[in-house]
Amino acid sequence: MNKGAPYLFIAPAALILIFALVYPVGYMITASFYDWRPSQPFSEAEFSGLSNYIWLLNDEGFIESFFVTVTFAFTVVALEMVLGVGLALMLERPIRGMSVYRTIFILPMMIAPIAVGLVWRYMYNPQFGILNKILNTFGIENVPWLSDPSWSLFSIILADIWQWTPFVMILCLAALQSLSSSVVEAARLDGASGWNLIWHIKIPLMLPVLVVTLLLRLIDAFKVLEVIMILTNGGPGLSTEILSLRIFKTVTDSQELGLAAALSNMLLLLVLIITIVMFTFNKVRETRQSKLKAEAEKY
Repeated sequence: MNKGAPYLFIAPAALILIFALVYPVGYMITASFYDWRPSQPFSEAEFSGLSNYIWLLNDEGFIESFFVTVTFAFTVVALEMVLGVGLALMLERPIRGMSVYRTIFILPMMIAPIAVGLVWRYMYNPQFGILNKILNTFGIENVPWLSDPSWSLFSIILADIWQWTPFVMILCLAALQSLSSSVVEAARLDGASGWNLIWHIKIPLMLPVLVVTLLLRLIDAFKVLEVIMILTNGGPGLSTEILSLRIFKTVTDSQELGLAAALSNMLLLLVLIITIVMFTFNKVRETRQSKLKAEAEKY
């Protein structure tokens, strides 16, 4: 067989990867070093070196958006992981009408983000929203969900949890159903039940899936846009302006394409660092488990 045949087979996929990923990222990195406006072709843009990055690092708005992004992403993902695992453990049991419950739980994930934003905007309405109506029945005054900085971030976090917890639940449920029944039964025969079975058997066996799910949700949480744009558009002030929304505003309002490219690169770098940390953690965990297994087999 020709030694070049394997490379010939992967060439189409490599070309698609280059044009769909490598070229756009390279173009974005290059554009971040220029003072580029939509009114001019890129060939006429003025080279500005690191000025876009220096300006961002000294911009209080960028710093605040960065911390809002990190707070939002880690909060929603942490809560979605807890709720998703809990729902998966609950739906794993044989309950009458389970297929109906599963369908209901995954419906939020099937709705378009803009529709989700509009639905929650009506629910958050300070005068006619159903959430305030419910609070009023308990004698609690109306809550300014979207107009008060102390409530606005919580409001978008709640909407994101409602929409994306089903995604975590589906992956965790698939992981639970793929567990070896012999291992679970052996643990039950040894006296493990309830929380002991969950914490010491099911969760450790699900850990590879949980790590991947956590990574996928973190990446997606860092680039959420439509729901926040519909609900608050980053306000009040900068209390809900995450980096993806700031990038959008930099392009549409300020029309500074070079600065928007630098912002995008900063967000990409942040996601890349988190991805490397997660994969490193997973690799260390697998290596440690392999060593423990090898040592156990010696005895």
